[in-house]
Amino acid sequence: MIITLPNVFETIKKRFKLLIIGVLIATGGNFGSSAVHAQSYSFDDILFGVAYYHEYMPYERLEEDVRLMKEAGINYVRLGESTWQLWEPRDGEFEFEWMDRVVNAMHKAGIKVIMGTPTYSIPAWLYRKYPEIAAMQENGQRLKYGIRQNVDLTHPVYLYYSERVIRQIVEHYKANPAVIGYQIDNETHSKWPDGKENHVQYIEYLKKKFQTVGEINKVWGLNYWGQAINDWGELHPPSGFNHPGYRLEWARYQRFTVTDFLAWQASIVKKYKGASQFIVHDFAGALRSDLDQKAISAVLDYAGVNIYHYDQDKSDGLRIAMQGDFTRSLKMKNYLVPETNAASIGWNSREQFPPYDGQLRLNYYAHIGSGANLVSYWHWHSLHNGIEQYWRGVLPHDLKPGRIYKEVAAIGHEREKLGKKLVNLKKNNKVAILFSEDSDVALNLQRFDNNFKGPETGPWDADGAYQKILTRFYKILYDLHVEVDFVFENTENLNQYQVLIVPSLYIASDAMLSKLNAYVKNGGHLVVTMKSGFCNEYSAVRHDTMPAGLTDVAGFTYQEFSTLRNPVPLKGDPFKAKNENYTEQWVEFLQTITAKPLAFYDHPFFGKYPAIVRNNSGKGAMTYFGSIPSESIMKSILTSVLDERNLLSTDQQLPETIKVKHGISNSGRNLHFYYNFSPAEQSFSYTYSDGINLITNQPVQKNIVLTLKAWDVAIIETK
Repeated sequence: MIITLPNVFETIKKRFKLLIIGVLIATGGNFGSSAVHAQSYSFDDILFGVAYYHEYMPYERLEEDVRLMKEAGINYVRLGESTWQLWEPRDGEFEFEWMDRVVNAMHKAGIKVIMGTPTYSIPAWLYRKYPEIAAMQENGQRLKYGIRQNVDLTHPVYLYYSERVIRQIVEHYKANPAVIGYQIDNETHSKWPDGKENHVQYIEYLKKKFQTVGEINKVWGLNYWGQAINDWGELHPPSGFNHPGYRLEWARYQRFTVTDFLAWQASIVKKYKGASQFIVHDFAGALRSDLDQKAISAVLDYAGVNIYHYDQDKSDGLRIAMQGDFTRSLKMKNYLVPETNAASIGWNSREQFPPYDGQLRLNYYAHIGSGANLVSYWHWHSLHNGIEQYWRGVLPHDLKPGRIYKEVAAIGHEREKLGKKLVNLKKNNKVAILFSEDSDVALNLQRFDNNFKGPETGPWDADGAYQKILTRFYKILYDLHVEVDFVFENTENLNQYQVLIVPSLYIASDAMLSKLNAYVKNGGHLVVTMKSGFCNEYSAVRHDTMPAGLTDVAGFTYQEFSTLRNPVPLKGDPFKAKNENYTEQWVEFLQTITAKPLAFYDHPFFGKYPAIVRNNSGKGAMTYFGSIPSESIMKSILTSVLDERNLLSTDQQLPETIKVKHGISNSGRNLHFYYNFSPAEQSFSYTYSDGINLITNQPVQKNIVLTLKAWDVAIIETK
């Protein structure tokens, strides 16, 4: 089919896409703080609400829904992101009356609105007219209609129609007092399209980054198997190409296409929106390696994350905390949660686990305690049609208020009293974890793990070793009540952290390794795991002695390594780990220079090599794991590191199921959030300054014994 479109796409292509590529390359993936100017809207209260789809209702009930929302203390809804067909029922015909009616009703009730751009699910007429906008996969199959997010984000036809509908919506609502912001797209990710057009764009991307085919041949080492190219036309498409350097750059390109797409959407919204309206995107979870969430966040006013987690007997707050800490770290400011569990969730009815009484409220405060300024349930009513019939909402299928609604209302009324005190919570964390999308991608290609189980963090547990190791570290810190930030390769000031944890930094540039060296020399304690520094930024194994780039601060070297068929114990159980006295998956043959061995393998061959070492260097130190220790061993070592840095407190004396988070309020008061993730009543000693329990409005004295009921929370405010 020959496509004839107005010149708008060429304008987009020339003025924005190539500009963004240049910016990405120049900044190493960081758009910089000037990408989005400071927005006028600022949070003075917690926003609490739902995603609302009046268009899905089986009968007319807008007035009733608004009444129920208002009675429940809901002060926010997200609208419009899922129904392009209603915004534009036919090509070029736009309708707003159906949504105006909803927005006006919300405004009359004092409920604020975030409007979504509807680009993640295309209308049937658009697919029928241009089926080629669906993404072509590496297996040669084009995605079909009937699923969401089936399009190629770079396709000119899709971009043209997306730009038009976005502009129409934003222009229509830019002056509407109910609409405080826009969510661009929804849970965006790349479908890894691999068509002819994508290959041309990939080559353009490579030209911008590497300039010449000679440089590509060099950094990828394409003399291997005689695959060096003489000109760009000889570069093979990715399907079937298993070269590590190629695959890593292809993954970066896919991340870039998402960043570019969302930056492009943000630029349109920014051009037409009202001055006080903000821009947000809702990531489908945090710590993703198919997105550059840090770069995307630079074009947003607020980062958002959809956090779905375990309830019932698996409720522990871990996923809420980890996802929240990561998202807060993207902009080092408060974040939004546009979607989280209201009731049971699932693509079918096989695993339906609605929260026990009290868990919904506990989870709400868990989000707030990590720095969320908005908590919103997906969704208002349980759906009667579509694949998400069992992803249940605040109202059950009969649309009558029930148990979930009553608990939401209890939260809403507490929000009315406490929201202004809890909004804009600030953190002052001294421990950070380095996150590397590149290492995650590369280690999923060059896997070393075998039946390696990581902590369960929610419905979508990590399946790769990198994220399992990272999550094990995070869970240990969470259980120790030590809050963390996440840092990235372009994070400038690492020295603000006393301890920096680096899980398997398999892909690392010289600049990143220099930054880690400097961190240690300047006084930080670096905790690093095996396979770090092994490859450069092009996934080429470094030809330096391992750990390449870190040997000075590490105080050891190694040349050999081995897979472990079975776990190997440590000699003498040095960390009193008992049944968990083992390491697994991998072993590096460490040879110490100045490093002090902390443990050796109990093995006839591996026993001559230390499993864990520590080295002092400059003003700081580095602890290194040459294998993957059990959670118990890692916890023992991290505890000693934290203790040396005076980062432990009386929090570590709390009962196992009591979790605590800390922060500073808008008014400069200290806030201490205590959570009882337990079906039983729990008592503990409160050890901070005299204050007031904001939940009960009762005074609390230092060293008093506090008692929390099952699935309950206490928030103590002190000076």
